Amino acid sequence: MKRRSLRYRDAGVDIAAGRRAVERIRVMARSVRRPEVVDDIGGFAGLFRLPQGGTLVSATDGVGTKLKLAFDLNRHDTIGIDLVAMNVNDVLCTGAEPLFFLDYLAMGRVDPDRVAEIVSGVVEGCRQAGCALLGGETAEMPGLYAPGEYDLAGFAVGWLPPGKDPVDGRRVRPGDAVVGLASSGLHSNGFSLVRAIVARAGLAWSDVPEGWSLPLGETLLEPTRIYVRPVRAAMERFDVRGLAHITGGGLVDNPPRMLPEGLGLRLDRRAWSEPPVFQWIREAGGVPEDEMRRTFNLGLGMLMVVPPHEADGVVRHMQAAGVPAWVVGETVPRRHGEARVVFGA
Repeated sequence: MKRRSLRYRDAGVDIAAGRRAVERIRVMARSVRRPEVVDDIGGFAGLFRLPQGGTLVSATDGVGTKLKLAFDLNRHDTIGIDLVAMNVNDVLCTGAEPLFFLDYLAMGRVDPDRVAEIVSGVVEGCRQAGCALLGGETAEMPGLYAPGEYDLAGFAVGWLPPGKDPVDGRRVRPGDAVVGLASSGLHSNGFSLVRAIVARAGLAWSDVPEGWSLPLGETLLEPTRIYVRPVRAAMERFDVRGLAHITGGGLVDNPPRMLPEGLGLRLDRRAWSEPPVFQWIREAGGVPEDEMRRTFNLGLGMLMVVPPHEADGVVRHMQAAGVPAWVVGETVPRRHGEARVVFGA
């Protein structure tokens, strides 16, 4: 008997509902808008132009249900890297330099050793991003969290100096090249669906799927790659016109956030190497391809839009910095009602 395919919504996460919520928040936020605010809510980060010149850029995020995996494995030294990455990679999408980070950690009972383990990951994430850990909050809330569990969130603030325009996609043109930067795995998205697949299959995090060298849990816990240093270095040498951090919404909902109206992307599925974990998810969960594309990064954690003649140079630059990269597609004209991202081969 064929098992029913699993979708993200079956695991309790409705991406479309989240998008509708953002639209309602966008309308409400306009009522408290100040003249210094650069754009509406909905981009990768918010921009606030200072009266003295320059622009502050901020982003906030958490780790999501990847925390449940950290609880199950009793491994807490890398989840802070994920937290920093989810924020500084969003700030990076504007071209800004992340300056500082603050974290919020809440648990039922403060365990100093556990707190230190968690924050060690936050510090490592800040080190990779080149930003300061400016402060944070540790909240003890008896009765609210199960023993051994906690919640983790944070925000980053970055800076665009006077005269430096944000990377906002307005200079993207038809025929520009799309360079994809390799992810380190799932990063911090899609874990509700993955956990549902593991539960339905009766698997344990210690299981080693066929052909894998590491257990399932250890593979999935791999922290999110931080792109700040290599991408900012690339911006000094190349004309980077658009940046998209591939998080919730996958390769379908995130790329349009860096594009002007009237443009879309054509991605070539043969152009990059996809980590085996994604094929395992497809097969173990019977997850349809359209759901995979809307939920996971499929091996591309960041997309860069550059002029076609610079694409190969950007790929070489990123690979020299230790980040595998490929030319994965191009920007294309798109009529109203057509998909913003199309996949070839």
